[in-house]
Amino acid sequence: MIEPAHIDEALRDGPLAKWRQDARRLSSAALATERHGNLADWKATLDALPETGSYCRLDHPIVHLGQDVVDSTALDRQLKLLSPWRKGPWSLGGVTIDTEWRSDWKWNRIAGAASWNGADVLDIGCGNGYFGWRMLGAGARRVVGVDPTLLFVAQSAACHHFANDYRNIVLPLSFEDLPTCEFPIVVSMGVLYHRKSPMEFLSALRSMLAPGGTLILETLVVSGNETTCLVPAGRYAQMRNVWFLPSTKMLRTWLHKLKFTEIVVHHEGVTHAVEQRSTAWMPFHSLSHFLDTDDARWTIEGHPAPLRAVIVAKR
Repeated sequence: MIEPAHIDEALRDGPLAKWRQDARRLSSAALATERHGNLADWKATLDALPETGSYCRLDHPIVHLGQDVVDSTALDRQLKLLSPWRKGPWSLGGVTIDTEWRSDWKWNRIAGAASWNGADVLDIGCGNGYFGWRMLGAGARRVVGVDPTLLFVAQSAACHHFANDYRNIVLPLSFEDLPTCEFPIVVSMGVLYHRKSPMEFLSALRSMLAPGGTLILETLVVSGNETTCLVPAGRYAQMRNVWFLPSTKMLRTWLHKLKFTEIVVHHEGVTHAVEQRSTAWMPFHSLSHFLDTDDARWTIEGHPAPLRAVIVAKR
């Protein structure tokens, strides 16, 4: 799915240039067929994708990659073999992929949070790379994403097939695999609440920033003051691995203690079921199934419904 040459191209002269050999080795190990029961099938699907002319349109809510294929019905069937598609929307070879998340809405919230032009960006927990393409469209020089979920890596490889552009790469790794590095922009969306030790995670994000660099942090939060933090005893909106949901005021305190500066709550808002929903490309339960049927202000477990914030801070 990811060739050594692709990694070399993506990392050739950025903050991770000296790490290319380790990146190739770690990625190869992560993509060993025995690591995941579906990996061989996903690789076969990628190998069977039709050839088409390279094309990228990155300044549109739907990321368009590849020229239209002759048989869009067959390509539709092929791409659905890589379902569920959670982040998007996409147009690959002329086939529109209506993903679970309207990620273009989230992009609109963070687009003005940093100066992307000419920047190298590190995207922690990048999913299938949708936001990386939008960052390139906003002028970023290169985006290095890491995400250990191999299905997302396979979806990213499908995108590369049509774009033939490796300035935005998704490595099948976790942030713990990364060496010491200094990026001018570090992005982490939808990760913090999955970490058992949020302060350690935030400290690690700071260590990956160049002095004066910008952190864009998007996460679930709750309403409240500097002492408010929800620690679900069980699931939260049916997610098992949710550990800490602080208020934005508490999150600002955490960042301040870790010596971040210029901390700004760039956006805060409730997530509604029109933004995260089931589609033909993600046919399983989505947000509407996880909220109280009588009162959507609460999850089915009785917790406050998802409230998300974007925090911008400097090192």
